[in-house]
Amino acid sequence: MDHTTKPIKVYRGNYVESTHDIHIAVVKSNGQLLAYYGDSHRLTFARSSMKPLQAIPTVESGAVDTYGIHDKQLSLFCASHSGEPFHREAVMQVLEKLNLQEEHLQCGTHVPRHMDSYHQLIRQGGELTPVFSNCSGKHSGMLAGSVKQKMDVASYRELSHPYQQQILDVIADVTSYERENIATSVDGCGVPVHRVPLYNIALSFSRLAKSADWTDGSRERKEALTRIRKAMIAYPEMVAGTNEFDTDLMKTFAGRIVAKGGAEGVHCFGDTKTGIGVAVKVEDGNSRARTVVSMEVLRQLTIGNESLWSQLDQYRQAPVLNARDESIGSVTANFNLQKL
Repeated sequence: MDHTTKPIKVYRGNYVESTHDIHIAVVKSNGQLLAYYGDSHRLTFARSSMKPLQAIPTVESGAVDTYGIHDKQLSLFCASHSGEPFHREAVMQVLEKLNLQEEHLQCGTHVPRHMDSYHQLIRQGGELTPVFSNCSGKHSGMLAGSVKQKMDVASYRELSHPYQQQILDVIADVTSYERENIATSVDGCGVPVHRVPLYNIALSFSRLAKSADWTDGSRERKEALTRIRKAMIAYPEMVAGTNEFDTDLMKTFAGRIVAKGGAEGVHCFGDTKTGIGVAVKVEDGNSRARTVVSMEVLRQLTIGNESLWSQLDQYRQAPVLNARDESIGSVTANFNLQKL
């Protein structure tokens, strides 16, 4: 098999062991497609990359101000967090402000990425609860928006729930994709997930990054996008966690990049300086290629410089590790954006 044309190569030693196909859309807030790779209009479930948009109805409802929700907690509403103590504490603080308990979270649970927290829980004889879920922040945000608007909290994750219908309206608006064309299914944490062309997902991240450039967006919506972006950039550790790509990317770029990854090989980011939005989808859903693709896109678009990119080397050419935590290969980029 000829591996030379594959956009992502996975090396074991000096030999290509696997490859990944990818799709990329690079878009300006006016709708101009600047560059692409693969199918820039691939219909894609953006998964957790949609979390910043899913938080908009909570901001617009006034819940953030009414309940004194800190920007740190608003950032957490957009998170796929690693379950570190400060993530869990922030979720519980939000629930306390809403006079709700952890059992109101309907995100389910799983082993957190932060293994120290999991090991401590085992030593204490505890059980995993919903707050450990990487989506507990998003769910607490949905509860905040529902409580503020006097909506039923028992059914907040159902597609027919008015909060989820508000999210559908928001996604249609910010992605400029017709509401009736948005297909939905169920995300890993039980809430609706939305299927939108990659181009439109990139467009939404352009508007998240620089809402002022969105000429026909409403003032209220642009203010919500700006508030969410500022919270994510100010508290990037809430969006992912220690030694996580989105956190490290936003920290390194110090206010220029707003980023959010999603399951099944999705990664999105926006450049607050140029107003460029980028959406990436790894065709086979393998997440190991995501960081490599996004770092290569930053390089090819000359967003940042070698000094910045080198601080993120572990994501630019991601190591393949064995069970001894030794680097025995790498995931590397091998593509050129088609610039228009």
